[in-house]
Amino acid sequence: MSAHLLTLDEAVGRLKDLPALPLVVSELLASFDDPEVELGDLAAKISNDQALAAKTLRLANSSFYGLQSRVRTISQAIAVLGFDSVRALVVGAGLIDSFQTGRDQGFDFDGFWRHAIATALCARALARHSGRNPELGFVAGLLHDVGRLVLVTRFPAHYAQVVAQRALHDCELLQAEREVLGIDHAQVGRALAEHWRIPDLICRTIANHHQPMQQDFGDLPAVVHVANVIAHGLDLAGDEDDLVPALVQGAWDSLRLDPAALRGVFATTEAQFDDTCQILATRPGKE
Repeated sequence: MSAHLLTLDEAVGRLKDLPALPLVVSELLASFDDPEVELGDLAAKISNDQALAAKTLRLANSSFYGLQSRVRTISQAIAVLGFDSVRALVVGAGLIDSFQTGRDQGFDFDGFWRHAIATALCARALARHSGRNPELGFVAGLLHDVGRLVLVTRFPAHYAQVVAQRALHDCELLQAEREVLGIDHAQVGRALAEHWRIPDLICRTIANHHQPMQQDFGDLPAVVHVANVIAHGLDLAGDEDDLVPALVQGAWDSLRLDPAALRGVFATTEAQFDDTCQILATRPGKE
């Protein structure tokens, strides 16, 4: 039996069924747009969520930052790394934890998060190179495919047909989604980001990460678009059927990556990947 086409309204109607983000994660996401954010208050809230604080400190002390001495408190981490960095780490840990329940057996969640983390690390390095906020790049990279999680957890029978369509025709998942469902994960991801009241630049990045517009060139959507292509090319997720998505030339050109800069992005992404996956994407009981 073939799945009926989904409307964006149907997908949006299921967003309220998703796990709620931890309050501190919601506040941190919203704070990207708030220049008057109270660092002390947010540090205290992060510290009060023991699981999030523990993951954040493990990341801060990993190869992700390569610190010479250990940081032992969230306030110390903010002092050493800066608030932007700590905020990105907490948001990353909180987002992944929120989607660890209700795993569908037909979907490779571990592979999904490995690719998301690879894209986030690559986007962070690319953003730094191109003069954008690297931590915003990290968060946007982590979230770029979040619409796929909505589809696979809320519409598992539909998504099983998407996966079958992709395997049958050896096409990109985005194309299979459009053919089977009538909508795609980029549209649904934007709807979820807006539902979570995430800043508009991240919403636009999620929506346009496969096809950045001219207005996106040189900005965060172009950064994440290129990071996504590189992450697929590096195959850090270990997906044997992976296809590298099409690269929009204007987005690539807008980042002005010379060969040395590109080698640096590859090296940074690969060097930080295993530690970051182990800390961020480890499920309870597997640590």
